[in-house]
Amino acid sequence: MKISVVIPALDEEDVIKSTIEDLPVEELGDRGFDVEVIVVDNNSTDKTAEAARKAGVKVVHEEKRGYGNAYLRGFRESTGDIIVMGDADGTYPLRDMPEFIEEITGGNADLVIGSRLRGRIHEEAMPWLHRYVGNPLLTGVLNLLFGTGISDAHCGMRAFSRGALERMDLKTPGMEFASEMVIEASRKKLKIKEIPVDYYPRRGGRVKLNSFQDGWRHVRFMLLYKPVPFFLLPGLVLFLLGLFILGYLLSQGTVYRFHSLILAGFLSVIGFQLLSTGLYFKVYGLIHGVGNPGGYTRKLLNYHSLEVELFFGFVLFVSGLALGSTVVYKWASTGFGGLSEFTTALASLVLASIGLQVILIALFISVLLLNWGSRDE
Repeated sequence: MKISVVIPALDEEDVIKSTIEDLPVEELGDRGFDVEVIVVDNNSTDKTAEAARKAGVKVVHEEKRGYGNAYLRGFRESTGDIIVMGDADGTYPLRDMPEFIEEITGGNADLVIGSRLRGRIHEEAMPWLHRYVGNPLLTGVLNLLFGTGISDAHCGMRAFSRGALERMDLKTPGMEFASEMVIEASRKKLKIKEIPVDYYPRRGGRVKLNSFQDGWRHVRFMLLYKPVPFFLLPGLVLFLLGLFILGYLLSQGTVYRFHSLILAGFLSVIGFQLLSTGLYFKVYGLIHGVGNPGGYTRKLLNYHSLEVELFFGFVLFVSGLALGSTVVYKWASTGFGGLSEFTTALASLVLASIGLQVILIALFISVLLLNWGSRDE
């Protein structure tokens, strides 16, 4: 059986040699494994590639920078039955990889992930904000949405079988690659196992992690997979609540509850905006291979359905304009003086706003779907 160790490296000239020397290649060889080590030079500005080559390993170049881009290139170049991931900066105990491999060869797991939070995080290895806020929060959201049940979703030391790699069908170019792997493994019902690991301070090089930017990339990726709890569900609740309040007030025939009417209109419009955003995320994700469309979603995104939505939006928009025109007419009839048509004016605003939004949704989604191979004609 062959093991491929893939190590992405960006400007790690000073540390890449010692990281390679830590690999238990001889130990794995004694156990009967054939081992290949692949360092992916992610367009470094120093002599990382030269240092890795002198250490006796295979070096491939990936000009497109990004955590995911580097790993995807390394996976394509690998030939092993089992693939091991690890960073080049010496933060992970790659010498412990035999334990990861045993879980796969023993049939206990398809994907093995290290857990720094269940292991030992050495002093100055991880910022306080990452250890106690960022990582637990992002991992908790991922577990809640996808039921993965792991403690450290962003640990970079991992191992998986060739079959698991093919089933996960990974695509993302950046730091969200770590989340994508866990999500896809969970969705494809792969066996996931965690192993506690030590986490060490960097041996050298520069820190590439941008806390806010990379954290946002993980959140944004989860939004693509699960827009319902973030946008569609809260949007639907706010929209229906706004319509209910507005309908109730209109049925009472009063024009003096201005603040309640404003609240109702605000909830209706904001709720529909959230629904629209959730739909955009859903469509974009489907087009880029994130998730699978259900029967209702496919029907909604059918070109003929979009034509119906366009017509419905046009009717709402024109109705709102017509209702607003009566207010303008009455205002003009009074010489543009005082007017008590607040309720009608608000209803006009809500109808026209939502109608215009429906039109824009239909137009935008129809453009997005132009090249979607699975669309219904």
